[in-house]
Amino acid sequence: MTTLRGTLAPGSPDYVYLPVEVPSGTNELKVSYTYDKPLVPPGTPGNALDIGLFDQRGIEAGFRGWSGGARAEFFVRGDEATPGYLPGPLDPGTWHIVLGPYTVAPQGLSYEVTVTLAAGEPGETPRPVYPPDRAVGRGRAWYRGDCHLHSWHSDGRRTPAEIGALARAAGLDFINSSEHNTTSSHAHWADVAGDDLLVLLGEEVTTRNGHVLALGTEPGTFVDWRYRARDGRFGRFARRIREAGGLVVPAHPHATCVGCGWRFGFGEADAVEVWNGPYTPDDEVTLAAWDAQLVASVRERGKGRQWLPAMGNSDAHRDPDAVGMPQTVVLAEDLTREAIQQGLRAGRSYVAESRHVTLSLSVAGGDQEAGMGERLAVPEDTPVTVRLEVSGAPRCSVRFVTDQGTLFTSEPLPVSGAGVVEWRTTPAYAAYVRAEVRHETALGPVPGAMAAFTNPVFLGAV
Repeated sequence: MTTLRGTLAPGSPDYVYLPVEVPSGTNELKVSYTYDKPLVPPGTPGNALDIGLFDQRGIEAGFRGWSGGARAEFFVRGDEATPGYLPGPLDPGTWHIVLGPYTVAPQGLSYEVTVTLAAGEPGETPRPVYPPDRAVGRGRAWYRGDCHLHSWHSDGRRTPAEIGALARAAGLDFINSSEHNTTSSHAHWADVAGDDLLVLLGEEVTTRNGHVLALGTEPGTFVDWRYRARDGRFGRFARRIREAGGLVVPAHPHATCVGCGWRFGFGEADAVEVWNGPYTPDDEVTLAAWDAQLVASVRERGKGRQWLPAMGNSDAHRDPDAVGMPQTVVLAEDLTREAIQQGLRAGRSYVAESRHVTLSLSVAGGDQEAGMGERLAVPEDTPVTVRLEVSGAPRCSVRFVTDQGTLFTSEPLPVSGAGVVEWRTTPAYAAYVRAEVRHETALGPVPGAMAAFTNPVFLGAV
């Protein structure tokens, strides 16, 4: 047993590496740690210390696990490991425990790390089995998904099996595994997937300057998180996500928790998480910022600027977090990883607070019709009709939002929650139209909280 002690001052490096010599014949490495938590003045961050592990291959290639601040101890063996960590051989050499001082109190952060090595015959490492890339779908149809979820493989409290059961109960067709900074759950989803549930694999890459979902990557794809925006390295890791078949989706970009706000820009993004969990003021801010990006994309269309589709996910961790609240409903050719990703990338989707809300947005003009994520390519003076069919939204009102702002608000829908709302405009008056379905104004942090919203339909010739 070895005990490593030290003190980190405010302004310490983001990551500190403690070398550990692992001799031949080791069959288990066990780590526990503690750190002090002195009192701090109101509004001053206290101590918070994350932890992870790299093996003898080095601190770039040797990733073996990460638990952040979710656990005070972990172990790694050939046949098994603590959730968040990868089982496998304990080859001899210099391993590294990585400490991440998330926040440091003015008094500093004193830590104590205890490493215990056990000798013996190595256990047999299980061959990983991953979920399939497809489920039994309905052909071209609308599929419901939640792509931001946490199990006990990071800071969640649910098992993959429990998440799968909740996803089915929420009416979801697909989910995405998105643990903080680890891929350890990837080999634990095969039994959860089924003909009725597509399980995509990924990671929530949790940097000090924001979080990004690697959505639907190849099994076992590890994406590093040890950089800040000023380092100029994010483009490299965004390409890593795409090369592994995934989408790059900044998560909760205006969240207020330390390190959660997105600072890398959106030039590398394939979509953006506009609605995260229960609808709160930071979601309203994100929605407004996303709409401003849509306006800019219209203004700079001739310069090749692309618009960024919106998503919504639950970010569910534990009870009472609701899996599938909200959920992204995407039009895809089938229930496969590739088809779902294509629909998300194209913005053929909307975000709903539950399985009960269904939307259908179309714009017709001349002899053409277009839907979410599409363009109605007609002359500027062509009269067009915007039509939204809604169900599952009792007493909610419909807003049509354009590049000129909100130009139409309906009367509340009936208590049945179903209705059809139409509005007439021209491409000269509205370069795009998107729909919002909002609850009645009430006391609370977000009056008129969201029930659902769509990606835009663009109007006018390219």
